[in-house]
Amino acid sequence: MNQATQTLRHEHEAITLGLKILARMEQRVNAEQITDIQDLSTMTDFLKTFADTCHHGKEEGILFPALKDLDPKQTQGPIQGMLDEHAQGRQLLADMQAGLQPTLKINAFHEAARAYAQLLLAHIEKENTVLFPMAERLLSPEQQTQLAHAFDAHEDQVMGPGQHEALHATLKKLLAKYPA
Repeated sequence: MNQATQTLRHEHEAITLGLKILARMEQRVNAEQITDIQDLSTMTDFLKTFADTCHHGKEEGILFPALKDLDPKQTQGPIQGMLDEHAQGRQLLADMQAGLQPTLKINAFHEAARAYAQLLLAHIEKENTVLFPMAERLLSPEQQTQLAHAFDAHEDQVMGPGQHEALHATLKKLLAKYPA
């Protein structure tokens, strides 16, 4: 059975891998090894598109409203915390992009990248250990399946058909170049 929370956990794995690759890129820059600035931009674009637009979009537009409808008192606090962290992450992604353009400001980029990685890893842990177990208690198997189908529709409408797979392919290319 396709479960919405399983889909989101699987996406957490891809996001975590992206953050590990980003850390590897930073290690190379700090060791004064050559790192392609385009790769930093590609990774930032991956995180913005996959983690924020795709993954957080599913949570904000589909999962969170469903949970609020089921039990507003129990879900309001955790959901608001996740929304606040999504907003912080968006600002840090914007700071990362600003560190790359129009000219490279490597210290600004790395400061934002480290803060983003730290925020997102803690955020993922909270979702995996608090929010998703709560969702699994509140949502019936049928509701989980309906949400998973809504996630697929979200990807097609917001991302475009085949974009999810293309983003995973981008991550694999970066992983080959920067083994985590």
